[in-house]
Amino acid sequence: MGKRSTLYLNEGQREHIHRLSASLLWRSELPTWLLIIAVYGGWFTTLMFWQTLGLLPATLLLIWFTAWYMSLQHELIHGHPTRIAWLNALCGAMPLAVWYPYGLYRDSHLAHHRHDSLTVPVDDPESYYFTRESWARFSPWQKRVIHARNTFVGRLLLAPLLDILQTLGGAAGAFRHRRWRAMGMWLTHGLLLAGLFAWMIGVGFSPVWFVLAVSYPALALTKVRSFLEHRAADDPLARSAINEAGVFWRVLFLNLNYHSVHHDLPGIPWYGLKTIYLHGREAYQQRNHGFLVKGYGEWLRRFWVRPVDVTVHPGVKRGEEHE
Repeated sequence: MGKRSTLYLNEGQREHIHRLSASLLWRSELPTWLLIIAVYGGWFTTLMFWQTLGLLPATLLLIWFTAWYMSLQHELIHGHPTRIAWLNALCGAMPLAVWYPYGLYRDSHLAHHRHDSLTVPVDDPESYYFTRESWARFSPWQKRVIHARNTFVGRLLLAPLLDILQTLGGAAGAFRHRRWRAMGMWLTHGLLLAGLFAWMIGVGFSPVWFVLAVSYPALALTKVRSFLEHRAADDPLARSAINEAGVFWRVLFLNLNYHSVHHDLPGIPWYGLKTIYLHGREAYQQRNHGFLVKGYGEWLRRFWVRPVDVTVHPGVKRGEEHE
């Protein structure tokens, strides 16, 4: 877990985590191995038998398995089910979700976990905030697009498109500026994706339908989890939310709704997050300054068409740039 991971825990919480981590179930990482089998098995089996299932049921199942796969990739990045980085990368390299090479996602997400930089533009690659300077340079129509993206419906419908365009722009920039490591990731990703699409065609499933009706909605589902997952706050411990979501979302997101716990203890496997949170529920709510949500329905009701203010970061020094 690392020294900083336990810095904010009391003695009872440390002992509880120690007991959990000493158990055979925890050490074997069996839940994550079973998850890998379920995700890959479910995804490929659904595609193989999509004609038997019917297009609509198969599409809905594929949306689930694709979104679940993105949650699995996050788990692989954080060292589960093994501490062998290349083996985890092998488990997460297949482009089942289409858009992002695993290696680029891994590098970006680990940078996001820099404790003191969380939410800060430039330093946090997953921040939705901007510096005052960059915000002032936006045209009125660009600001309207950003405000629309920061509504709940906009995060579902518009944010995936903006992410895709930004990602493709990044890919073009990697080749234009000869960033060899990123180029290698994109070429590997492209070759694997071409093979995957060829296999889809072989089983009679349209890759175009997969991109539009499966991959895009699956990406939109992940935006439910990340909606106001972080906020700007002076105390880094207060920047990550706790969302007491229902079982459907907990399973799909692998308990990342307990996001404050995850950022405190990024090395904890997904199946330990809820247990640790419930064991120290009041302490966690105090540490993150009451940044608590009673399910994703609360965000939907409050921000269905009203944007949440994650535009100009209040704590950024002048002269920094948002990328």
